[in-house]
Amino acid sequence: MNQPGLKLTAYFGERQRAVADVRRPGFLADAMLDLFDTRDIAASVMLRGIASFGPRHVLRTDESLSLSEDPPVAIAAVDVEAKISGLLDEVVAMTGRGLVTLERARLVGGDDDVIDDGTADKVKLTVYVGRQQRIGGQPAYRTVCQLLYRLGFSSGAAFLGVDGTAHGERYRAHFFSRNVDVPMMIISIGTAAQVSGAIAELDAATTNPLLTVERVRLCKRDGDLFAKPHRLPDTDEQRRPLWQQLTVHTSEATGHGGAPIHRALVSRLLASGTAQGATVLRGIWGFHGDHKPHGDKLFQLTRQMPVVTTIVDTPSRIARSFDIVDELTAEHGLVTSEMVPAVVSVSDQDRDGDGRLARHDY
Repeated sequence: MNQPGLKLTAYFGERQRAVADVRRPGFLADAMLDLFDTRDIAASVMLRGIASFGPRHVLRTDESLSLSEDPPVAIAAVDVEAKISGLLDEVVAMTGRGLVTLERARLVGGDDDVIDDGTADKVKLTVYVGRQQRIGGQPAYRTVCQLLYRLGFSSGAAFLGVDGTAHGERYRAHFFSRNVDVPMMIISIGTAAQVSGAIAELDAATTNPLLTVERVRLCKRDGDLFAKPHRLPDTDEQRRPLWQQLTVHTSEATGHGGAPIHRALVSRLLASGTAQGATVLRGIWGFHGDHKPHGDKLFQLTRQMPVVTTIVDTPSRIARSFDIVDELTAEHGLVTSEMVPAVVSVSDQDRDGDGRLARHDY
């Protein structure tokens, strides 16, 4: 298996209700996952966030009690291009407020080589496993992170899903359940050779693994600047808008100015007005750079879990946001950038973007 695919990601508040979709009433997240289940989407996962703001500049944060009432969520769905493209209009129609992105992602298997396009960019490998899935007698997410660390990946982080699909079948978390097959997402950054090696080992150790690869640029790691985000034009040759994504991998134990980096980053971006939005997700296990895979432990004073802050915006705004990111990651963290070929922003009756995929060689 080595097929061109697409990844659809939706960002919104968990308490938001589905609109314009009488067939799937109720909460938007449920309606969206029902749709993915009906369409037999290969992999999807719903993740709860710990902080976010959008174009309205309303801040949600885990420092506020209101977050437990309406936390930000991110729902990602991956499959072949035709199936994901066919979902976009329905996803946007049921979304009252939020952001929907489309990114190119290749579905791969153990016999596939990661294509090296001759650039100096890295590869993002995403692995989907079940919560209670085990590899070699250990939790799968820990085994995968240890494998990635052993192969020399720049980073790897595991995120706990609360709902999703795997191989077209839906699994949602329940309070009184082991939730064996509820999907988890492990995001990692490595070279093409490292990713090819990881794919081969995962295919040998598991049955029918769900894996995707995407192109990214490694901008910073532990204070070292390797490259700034690509300088992209506002549109491609067909006048289709181009977008970019900055992703900042940090730990809750690392701070800036007395606050965890992710909180300082969201606060600075919101106050400066340089970014239209950002979402922060907390992982349960992971690593970056030379730091060994880790998570929370008993009897520790600070939380050790990995944290990922995602910023999706226009190229000009990303360039300004990177100045802030660069300052706050002077000593810690890992920063990547990538092109996003399509974004649809929805605010009540207003819709910005049509979901047509931009194309640009860089």
